[in-house]
Amino acid sequence: MAFNDLLQTPVLGSSLESWLIAALAFVLTAVGVRWLLRLAIARLRRLSQRSRTGIDDAAVDIVARTQWWVLVVLGLYAGGHFLTLPASVNRGLGSLAAVVLIVQAGIWVSALLASSLQRARERRLATSPAAATGLNAIGFVGRLLIWAVVVLIALDNLGVDVTALVAGLGVGGVAVALAVQNILGDLFASLSIVFDKPFSVGDFLVIDAYMGSVENVGLKTTRLRSLSGEQLVLSNSDLLGSRIRNYGRMYERRVVFNIGVTYQTPRNSLRTIPQILREAIESQPKTRFDRSHFKEYGDSALIFETVYYVLMADYNVYMDIQQAINLYVHERFEALGVEFAYPTRTVLLRQEA
Repeated sequence: MAFNDLLQTPVLGSSLESWLIAALAFVLTAVGVRWLLRLAIARLRRLSQRSRTGIDDAAVDIVARTQWWVLVVLGLYAGGHFLTLPASVNRGLGSLAAVVLIVQAGIWVSALLASSLQRARERRLATSPAAATGLNAIGFVGRLLIWAVVVLIALDNLGVDVTALVAGLGVGGVAVALAVQNILGDLFASLSIVFDKPFSVGDFLVIDAYMGSVENVGLKTTRLRSLSGEQLVLSNSDLLGSRIRNYGRMYERRVVFNIGVTYQTPRNSLRTIPQILREAIESQPKTRFDRSHFKEYGDSALIFETVYYVLMADYNVYMDIQQAINLYVHERFEALGVEFAYPTRTVLLRQEA
């Protein structure tokens, strides 16, 4: 009887037994549930290693984002049911529990969105890099909408007049938009890059005096890696306002080069030179000959212009082919006795009688 009497001893308006039950409910919720979540995460990760679907990966991402402070608040709320508390405290615990659950739901949905976009990015990078560049902007807009809804629902549960708040935000949003119009301009330029796809990650761009490979397309800026190694950061709005040469979309390369020979070259050799140039090009793989002509009389040389195509965009392949053509032409000219021209000046002296 003495023990039962001890359990019924009042402490801060509730019996000792109620406090013990409340403490047990708190521990089971804050500690026990967290322990079960860890077991579930470990189990799901083992399953995800054996599965090729993305469902288990998404489940791991969602469960792993469960916050410890959410469980603490829910533990307090669960324990409060076994205590005799003032009505204001009960209402406060209920509102706090509702808000943290709403925030936790926002974290779960945001994690699901991020996981889905990451998997989509990995899939599309292998097949369509242009489509993958837009996922960052889509993720930002998606997270913005998710947390806007979370904040509104949370405020509504706290008794705030959400209708009046939304109306006020509509008026204030105009002023904010004017203040951050440059940022918004870059954001909309990013969305334009997403849907219009003028370039994608990996493309080599030449923009005015700058050139480099696209590393990342962000919400405000696009980052390029230049040939000399430094990173170029360009705002999206300035980028779309410039003339862009996208070598990443090049399917073949048109090459024009000139060769000058001396004015002392015999006429028969001049007729042979276009054929030599044609043979030099056609002897190389991955090329298509277009034309070769005696173009003009230069200041100190007879100029031959030749045009051909390299059937791929790789710059190193083009340079290897051009080098082989130059060596072939040099060998044939040497055998034919044709001399390459270089700038010369002839001075004629006449002696007066």
